Amino acid sequence: MLGVVIALVPALITSIYFFGLGAIIVTLTAILSCVIFEYLIQRFILKKPLSINDGSAVVTGLLLAFNLPSNIPLFIIILGSLVSIGVAKMTFGGLGNNPFNPALVGRVFLLISFPVQMTTWPIPSGFNTSYTDAVTGATPLGIIKGGLNGGEEISVLMDQVPSHMQLFYGYMGGSMGEIAAAALLIGFAYMLIRKIITWHIPVSVIGSFAIFTAILWLVNPEKNADPLFHLLTGGLLLGAIYMATDYVTSPMNPKAMIIYGCGIGVITVIIRVFGAYPEGVSFAILIMNAFVPLMNTYIKPKRFGEEVKNG
Repeated sequence: MLGVVIALVPALITSIYFFGLGAIIVTLTAILSCVIFEYLIQRFILKKPLSINDGSAVVTGLLLAFNLPSNIPLFIIILGSLVSIGVAKMTFGGLGNNPFNPALVGRVFLLISFPVQMTTWPIPSGFNTSYTDAVTGATPLGIIKGGLNGGEEISVLMDQVPSHMQLFYGYMGGSMGEIAAAALLIGFAYMLIRKIITWHIPVSVIGSFAIFTAILWLVNPEKNADPLFHLLTGGLLLGAIYMATDYVTSPMNPKAMIIYGCGIGVITVIIRVFGAYPEGVSFAILIMNAFVPLMNTYIKPKRFGEEVKNG
């Protein structure tokens, strides 16, 4: 858990740089409320030994914050933390038993319950960004989605969004954790080096996603954005690296991991391109979380010394 927190530090610093005080307030509120709710539920409802020292509640709070706008009201953050910890995690028995990623359950609940607040994105203005009165605008994905629905072509819409290099460094509207591709990749490298995660899930998510979007772009480049734009916008990298790889809710063997990752990549593209939402990573991961028990049961590596029968 500490390794994941360390890996997320570059993205957190980038969010604070672009969104200022709001990023700090949202992050601290999410982390503290997740830790407090886990303590209260275990202490007074479940009456089990406390587990807040394992760091999982801190990671859940940090990931929840990374899925929120930096100007969202505090009561919505606290409610999302309650759903993440109380419903998605502790209802199933705590860490190790939850079938769905807690932070994503909280995020999707808030998106459905508070769609306006959850889709009002501050424009990066550094430390001058006001928490309560930030200047807001659409995300690059939202601009492209809205323009295509209005009959505009990609060549026109791309002039209205940041350049690919700006997207890479994080200069765009969006949730706190989706605006910093460079910072997220630094954390990815750290986790690979420290062997906190393996490459199977992130690479299969990103690879399948890139291939699918490249096919759509090659078929009709005036109705589909290029794959690099899709990779650098939205929560694809955050989801692929930090949430799809959650030990509890992801498969246990490499073959199943690759199938799981490819499923997330393909579902994300389907929702982005053909669905009502401009983003689909959260839904894709939760859908594939539901298949993990099935994968762990039926997709297993061959046992050492197992006899292979011919015919």
